[in-house]
Amino acid sequence: MSGAPVRRTPLPGVLVPAGRTIGAEERAAVLRVLDSAVLCSTFGGEARALEAEMESLYGRTAVACSSGTAALHLAVAAVGFDPGDEVITTPISDFGTVAPILAQNGVPVFADVDPLTGNLDPAAVEAAITSRTRAIIAVHLFGAAADVVALRAIADRHGLVLIEDCAQAWLGATTDGELLGTFGDIACFSLQQYKHITAGDGGLAITADPDLASRMRLFMDKGWDRSGGRVHLMLGLNYRMTELVAAVARAQLGKVAEVVKRRREAAAQLIAALGSGEELAGVALPSLVGHAFWLFPLIVDDNRPWAEGLTAEGVPASAGYLDRPLYANPVFSGPVYGTSRYPLEGREYPVGLCPNAEQLIDRTLVVLPWNEAYTESDVDDIARAIRKVHAGG
Repeated sequence: MSGAPVRRTPLPGVLVPAGRTIGAEERAAVLRVLDSAVLCSTFGGEARALEAEMESLYGRTAVACSSGTAALHLAVAAVGFDPGDEVITTPISDFGTVAPILAQNGVPVFADVDPLTGNLDPAAVEAAITSRTRAIIAVHLFGAAADVVALRAIADRHGLVLIEDCAQAWLGATTDGELLGTFGDIACFSLQQYKHITAGDGGLAITADPDLASRMRLFMDKGWDRSGGRVHLMLGLNYRMTELVAAVARAQLGKVAEVVKRRREAAAQLIAALGSGEELAGVALPSLVGHAFWLFPLIVDDNRPWAEGLTAEGVPASAGYLDRPLYANPVFSGPVYGTSRYPLEGREYPVGLCPNAEQLIDRTLVVLPWNEAYTESDVDDIARAIRKVHAGG
């Protein structure tokens, strides 16, 4: 880009205090736990209180655990499918979406995505269903709603479990204003450093089904319900959330509505500043409706020059979000357990499996970090940088 960069000082980000909502409430929460001397949630009250507060927010029973990936593992384990059964999901997500499937000896089946949102295409999901399919995991990518109404209908029609991965979509909603996380049989949330709210790590899984809630709680604590002696009722792992994490998470949960509100307001300012499609020809902007804006995506004609240009202007940008679709990672072509490819023996994940996903990653998707701490001036700088790169410098 020609001339001085649009921005010389870093934008607020999630690795600095200015870009997080951590303050007096979180400090008091940590001290409250330390002063109690009870740091394990088996014996304390913070994790159970967090679950109750999450239930108040979403209207579903909540199970706290050690990470967002752990929450997805609780969900997949609760489905109770047999080794070799299939779970349909998206190729554009964190590996934490598919790791639990493999850990339960299931087979990830990847369906293609919408070329503008990167979310699962319901028609592709239905086409991927076989006699071995047991569940669908839908990811609300970047905070935009996947078509959960259609996916719910598909799951019901075929007798499948629908799991929503809401790690990027705290308080996201459909176009009708219905809360994401309330369509799936189970929905999973993350408290990792980069999410809307954070306790460093931590996860929550919610459900309206008492049996699924019971199975997830057992799986979270080694299959031990602790009410009848040292008896393990099912295979489970130690995915317990600590009291320190739960206490910080409780303070953060009280701030999530304001965090999402401010991110939406900043996104609305940016979209308004960028103007009509004619002024920004060749660039597609996200819809504001229901979006939780974990990141701010752009659809462009050539993402690498765009990402490099924006970064040079002081606005960090990533081309494609991922380096490759999930199925292009070595784990899907090499050994899974030891030297064995089980449960993927005989399975192939070739280039071209999901053309829309591959195009987004390789060619058309650019993502900008987004933050509730952005000021009007920050957003104006981002708009100026986008316009400058669009104009070719």
